[in-house]
Amino acid sequence: MSTNREIHLAARPQGWPSADNFRLVATEVPTPGPGQIVVRNRFMSVDPYMRGRMNDVKSYVPPFALDAPLDGGAVGEVVASAADGFAPGDTVLHGLGWREYALVDAKAARQVDPDLAPVSAYLGVLGMTGLTAYAGLLDVAAMKPGETVFVSGAAGAVGSMVGQIAKLRGAARVVGSAGSPAKVERLLGLGFDAAFDYHDGPVYDALKAVAPDGVDVYFDNVGGEHLEAAIGAMNLHGRAAICGMIAQYNATEPPAAPRNLALLIGKRLTLRGFLVGDHGHLRGQFVEEMAGWLRDGKIAYDETVVDGIENAPAAFLGMLRGENLGKMLVRL
Repeated sequence: MSTNREIHLAARPQGWPSADNFRLVATEVPTPGPGQIVVRNRFMSVDPYMRGRMNDVKSYVPPFALDAPLDGGAVGEVVASAADGFAPGDTVLHGLGWREYALVDAKAARQVDPDLAPVSAYLGVLGMTGLTAYAGLLDVAAMKPGETVFVSGAAGAVGSMVGQIAKLRGAARVVGSAGSPAKVERLLGLGFDAAFDYHDGPVYDALKAVAPDGVDVYFDNVGGEHLEAAIGAMNLHGRAAICGMIAQYNATEPPAAPRNLALLIGKRLTLRGFLVGDHGHLRGQFVEEMAGWLRDGKIAYDETVVDGIENAPAAFLGMLRGENLGKMLVRL
């Protein structure tokens, strides 16, 4: 192959992104220099945090550049190598998705075992997604056996892992919110004790119905009304791991909620934001435990797969609208 296709950021969105914010560009397949490898990407990830990088604002990661390829998690096969320790045929995980062929510095790639799990799993349950759930629940929120856990956006890639890990680690009750009746049914099939569709009415009322004795740990993927409801429902010394706030990623006005932050004082609550990159020290422990759960059939994961680099923008927009069950991936 001599042609590589990439998705570039054509314009910065105002509010909700659209297809016009992206451009499909044909380039040549790169040639590796010293210490580099060329990877033919097999799967790439689209994730909520990428929406923030489309804005030209200072954040914990630089914004995407205009008229240049976006990037993100990808897994693929080495097709050319000028780096020690990497050979054609190796399967590697790296951060240059949104293109069919990636020129990767070898130090930024990690070899993975394609015999341990399908390679797509390294972008989900065995990758950043799984580690985010694991670290957020067990390290950031410090869940203890016997506690009640509430997960918002629970049918998504991270949320569905959080609920299952909580049950495996001894939570007394795990409840979740999702955006459709089908997703609610899926959560019950994954072992959640209860779940509700947040479109059916006020989140606080629905949460009170499924967790009448309150919530000890809240894993937040949504923010807004969900966060307000969780604060209202949390027990004394409750902890919240703030992973994402997808409800406001495309908003053009400040969110109306939460309006009850004063409850943090009397309830002695802890709300802690986190980034998975700060928890790399847990990777070995996480992979060992997660691989064992997968091997023993104790944990399940869902993938929504869209085919073709040209359809990556549609996959990203669909993920923001909640059209995915589990991890949203693009197969290249």
